[in-house]
Amino acid sequence: MKRIPLKEIIFAIAALMTFTACDDYETYGDKKKKERSAIKSFIAKQGIREISEAVFHAQGDSTSIEKNEFVYLNNSGVYMQIENKGNGSELEEDKQINIICRYTEYNILNEYYMSRNDNTPRTYDKMLVQRKSGTYTAVFTSGVMYNTYGSSVPSGWLVPFTYLKIGRRTDNLAKVRLIVPHTQGQNTSVSNVIPCYYEITYQRER
Repeated sequence: MKRIPLKEIIFAIAALMTFTACDDYETYGDKKKKERSAIKSFIAKQGIREISEAVFHAQGDSTSIEKNEFVYLNNSGVYMQIENKGNGSELEEDKQINIICRYTEYNILNEYYMSRNDNTPRTYDKMLVQRKSGTYTAVFTSGVMYNTYGSSVPSGWLVPFTYLKIGRRTDNLAKVRLIVPHTQGQNTSVSNVIPCYYEITYQRER
């Protein structure tokens, strides 16, 4: 039997490992396809009825809870359901406002809760929000999101502000449900292309 030179064996093993690594490599495009598929599956499982922005505006910037409506917002790619618009007023222009949030964060792709702060009444996240020329920016200053992901507020969390009347009273708090694609999410979502489902209440700090 002819002996195979050691160099040829090593080369063959290296080539096989390279082929396997390339075969297992997942491109950004592949991850985005998985994200879209996961969101579509989640919408179907939850019995969500998607409505257009035109319908949403025709309904007075409202979504029907009874019909489980979510509006798809084209600019952000966020799906939003407004359960309650709140008991206060629009956030003032050129003014920094402390907002208290309670939330749950569900990983749609891998189907588990990534973080939440709704477990006890005294637990909340605080963000400092500013509105300038109708555009909202914010940073977390304390809370679970702050401790888990840092001060950067997911862009998706800011999308509802245009439609809410955030007040100080604890009754009829502004509350939304959001399906947030990775492009509008927190740092982990952005890095790993993970879409998340949120339930969030917003309240002005007293």
